[in-house]
Amino acid sequence: MKVIICGAGQVGWQIARHLSGEKNDVTVVDNNPDLVNRATDTLDVQGITGFASYPDVLDRAGARDADMIIAATYSDEVNMVTCQVAHSVFSVPRKIARLRSQSYLTAIYSDLYRRDHMPIDVVISPEREVAEAAMRRLAAPVAFDTESFLGGRAQLLGIALEESCPVINTPLKQLSELFSTLRTIVVGIRRGGNLFAPQPGDQLFPGDQVYLFCHTEDVGRTLEIFGKTNRKQERVVIIGGGNVGLAVARALEAANSRNRVRAKVIERDRATAERAADALERTIVLHGDGLDSELLNEANIDRADAVLAVTDDDKTNLLAAVRAKAAGCHMAICLLNDPTLVPLLEPMNIDAYINPRSTTVSSILKYIRHGRVRAIYSIGDAEAEVIEAQVLSTSPISGQYIRDISFPEGVLVGAIQKGDKVIRPRADTKIEEGDVIAIFSLTEDVPEVERLLQVSVDFF
Repeated sequence: MKVIICGAGQVGWQIARHLSGEKNDVTVVDNNPDLVNRATDTLDVQGITGFASYPDVLDRAGARDADMIIAATYSDEVNMVTCQVAHSVFSVPRKIARLRSQSYLTAIYSDLYRRDHMPIDVVISPEREVAEAAMRRLAAPVAFDTESFLGGRAQLLGIALEESCPVINTPLKQLSELFSTLRTIVVGIRRGGNLFAPQPGDQLFPGDQVYLFCHTEDVGRTLEIFGKTNRKQERVVIIGGGNVGLAVARALEAANSRNRVRAKVIERDRATAERAADALERTIVLHGDGLDSELLNEANIDRADAVLAVTDDDKTNLLAAVRAKAAGCHMAICLLNDPTLVPLLEPMNIDAYINPRSTTVSSILKYIRHGRVRAIYSIGDAEAEVIEAQVLSTSPISGQYIRDISFPEGVLVGAIQKGDKVIRPRADTKIEEGDVIAIFSLTEDVPEVERLLQVSVDFF
């Protein structure tokens, strides 16, 4: 597949890394020559320096025979015009744009993106994705990573094992026998910085970070078995009232009809704070520095169940989270754009993080994968993916028992939806046409998973 990626920042670079590693023909376009050089020096991609919305630049990038264009520059307007030019001048079949401004995303204006208006096939909103990720973190506060699949009926949970975990040193095969009715499976283990898909005879050890796939109804029981207690989040302090913080506060207000959550927002910039206060109905907005101890005390940080540090500066988020925990807050979640800072979280006593690049990349990847892919979640620093896809009659795995499918070593089936029922996969489970399957795969094994999901007629 020939893909043009406009914007060589973190999101563009990560998408290029994924696609070039899977032997796609990738060209990266950016008006910053340093970013283009970084992409071409570190990845197997071609690079063009110039403004992505210029027709001659897209022509040089090979738009005349491109299969897809992904507009992920920092400017919404450039992304929109790029898709328009790609459609009107070069007839590129598929166009994806990353848009930040909420005004462009309001549902009442959705007709804007019709083919005869502004022809964008898929609109990705980083702020919306991050807000949803934050809500998932709050719903499962003992997990450092979480994502929902199969229409919300299954959950991926990342949890760190402690000495007190009841199932330490127990082989995974024995776990399945002990808890035969538990719809949970361990699909990944990170040990000593190395992520792998476990075998039935593998054991769990203190310090392991494990990825579990479980039925949503079994989340509470699963966490209990693995030594975790889920604490209800009723008081939340959000540090940062920009696009991301505002999106999270709005999501919390919307959730208040189901759960009683009281939120406060702290924002340093007065104009941004006033804008957030005008947009929110039941959320208190405080103007000031989230690192200020007196302001944190005013926000009753010592009684807060969770703090979300979501400013646009990683270091501010880390320090704010540390200060909040030191003041007595039970849980700290921070937004991190730089994945190299993740190892600092444990020594700094920060419970969880959200990587906006990873959430955006995950959203884009599901529109790129071959086969009938419905969702994709990128784990860690692009170490693995969870792929949710529908099995069609022409897929190589259709009609086969799991034990007979030649999955690579780095691949495990996490859950299967048959009709309205979600089941835990077993060796004797038969994969049938119409099933929806969730697969954990190390990144190097994704091409083989794609081949197993590939269909002969239906390409995207």
